[in-house]
Amino acid sequence: MKRHYYISADLDDLEAVEKELESRGVATPQIHVLSENDAEVEKHHLHAIEAVLKQDVVHSTQIGAGVGVICATAVLLLAYVFDWYATAAGWIPFIFLAVVLLGFCTWEGGLIGIQVPNYQFKRFQKLLKNGKHVFFVDVTPEQESILTEIVQKHPRLKFAGDGDATPGWVVQGQDKFQKVMKTLP
Repeated sequence: MKRHYYISADLDDLEAVEKELESRGVATPQIHVLSENDAEVEKHHLHAIEAVLKQDVVHSTQIGAGVGVICATAVLLLAYVFDWYATAAGWIPFIFLAVVLLGFCTWEGGLIGIQVPNYQFKRFQKLLKNGKHVFFVDVTPEQESILTEIVQKHPRLKFAGDGDATPGWVVQGQDKFQKVMKTLP
């Protein structure tokens, strides 16, 4: 899948684009609106970005976990190289320290991520502050022509680039989950 970004100041136009895409088979979890004005996005029944995904929590947590794995590995490697495990305590303190370092680094990465915008959306921060909205769609190669056709009918949408999309299996899972939730009483 590929992600296409568009900029617009008109939520009515974005609502029309979203309805057209959905009527042509693009699933709701593939369509998102990033905005500073979440209340207006909600009034227009647009699929807004979840607050946690506006921040860099997930990405920074992953980076923190990577740093934690390196630190934990270093502790265990040092204990092995210098024969520190050969004491009466054995490996237990070093394994415990490695687990604590992994957890701490992962946690700290998440805390850092809460404070910064999502790395994928940093380039749009100035536009968002000026009242614009970022509309983005994750499409399969088969859906590219549908998106192009619909976007051409909406001249107020300004193309803002491409990027990596949510994996297809995640989008399909979200779509099936939404369908199940709609059928429940």
